[in-house]
Amino acid sequence: MDKRNRLTTYILIGLALGIVVGYIANTNLADPKGFAETMSLVTTLFLRLIKMIIAPLVFATLVVGIAKMGDAKEVGRIGVKALGWFIIASVISLSLGLVLVNLFRPGDAMAALGNLPPVGADSGIVTSGLTLKEFITHLVPSSIVDGMAKNEILQIVVFSLFFGTAAAAVGARATPMIDAIDGVAHVMLKLTGYVMNFAPIAVFAAVAGIIAKSGLGVLSTYGVFMAQFYFGIALLWGILILIGMAFLGPRVLRLIAELREPTLLAFSTASSEAAFPKTLEGLERFGVKNRLAAFVLPIGYSFTLDGSMMYCTFATVFIAQAYGIAFP
Repeated sequence: MDKRNRLTTYILIGLALGIVVGYIANTNLADPKGFAETMSLVTTLFLRLIKMIIAPLVFATLVVGIAKMGDAKEVGRIGVKALGWFIIASVISLSLGLVLVNLFRPGDAMAALGNLPPVGADSGIVTSGLTLKEFITHLVPSSIVDGMAKNEILQIVVFSLFFGTAAAAVGARATPMIDAIDGVAHVMLKLTGYVMNFAPIAVFAAVAGIIAKSGLGVLSTYGVFMAQFYFGIALLWGILILIGMAFLGPRVLRLIAELREPTLLAFSTASSEAAFPKTLEGLERFGVKNRLAAFVLPIGYSFTLDGSMMYCTFATVFIAQAYGIAFP
C-alpha cells in the first residue's frame, strides 16, 4: 500500500472511530458539549494550518505557472478555455439543482412537520447585500499583504496573474526570481505533505465532536434532504465525467481516482481549502503539466464552486417550500 492509499485508509478509520467515540461521549459523559468543544480545537487547529499554507502556495504556483508559459497569448488562450468550462459547469450545476429540488420538493415534508420559526424571526445571522460595484472593487486588492493575511483567494489570483504576466514579459532578467519562487512552491508542497499527515486526526476530532454534541440523530436529521442533495451531486459528477470522457477517454477514471483523497478530506473537514494542495498533487501525478495545473486550479477555486452552487439552490428552494412561498 503506497503512502497516498495509506492516508486515505487512515482518514476512513478516523471517520469511523469519530462516530464510535462521539456516540460513547454523547451517551456516557456528563458534559458531552465540553468534549465537543475540546474536539473542535483540534479541527480548528488543522484548518488554520491549511489556511496558513494556502496563500503562499497559490501565489507561488500560479506565478511560476504563468511565467513558465512565457507567452501572454497562451495565458489568455488557456484562461479563456478554463473560464468557458467553469461557466458551463456552473450553469449545469445550478440548472440541475433547481430541477431536482422542484422534483423532490423536500421542503413540503418540513412544512408538514410544523414548528417552523416565524418568517420574521431573527436568525442571528448577520447578512449584507453585495452590489456589482463592491464585487468589482473587491477583485483587486488594495494591498497584496492584506489579501494574503485574509486569505482572499480571488485577490491573490488577480495579483498573481499580473505579477506572473509581468515576469514573463521581462524575460531572462526575471529568471532568478522565478527560480526562487519555484523553490518556494516546492517548499510549500513539502510543507503541505507534513500538514496532511494530521488529516486523519482532524477528521476524527470533527466527527467525534459533532456526534458527541448532537448524538447519532444528527446523521439522520434532514437525512432525506441531504440524500436528495447528494444524489444531485452524484448526477452532476456523472454528467461532468461524461463530458470529460469526451476529451480524455477512459483516462478520466484515473483522474477521478486521483481526486478521491482530496474529495474525502474536503467532505470530512467541510473545507474545500483542505483539498487544494492534494488536488494539485493529484493533477500533476495524472500528467497535467505543473504550469497548467498551477494556473487553472487556483482560478477554479475562485470561479467555480459547483457543489456550493447546487447546495444554494437546494437550500433556498427548500426554505421557500417549507414556508409555502411560491415562485412566480
